[in-house]
Amino acid sequence: MASNPSGDISEAKFLTVAEVAQMMRVSKMTVYRLVHNGDLPAVRVGRSFRVREEDASEYLRRSFYDAG
Repeated sequence: MASNPSGDISEAKFLTVAEVAQMMRVSKMTVYRLVHNGDLPAVRVGRSFRVREEDASEYLRRSFYDAG
């Protein structure tokens, strides 16, 4: 997981589940599944989740599959 060395998250940009789903071109249910399985770190805010943009990007980078 990528993180800020100082531990300060005040500069972090948080995305909604819908924004992450749009970014990844998947359904919101897929994003919820990733969060609940622990594959994608998220923060619970009330009844909803927020994902750091940095974590979503890192998840995509780790998921690249080299077919060649």
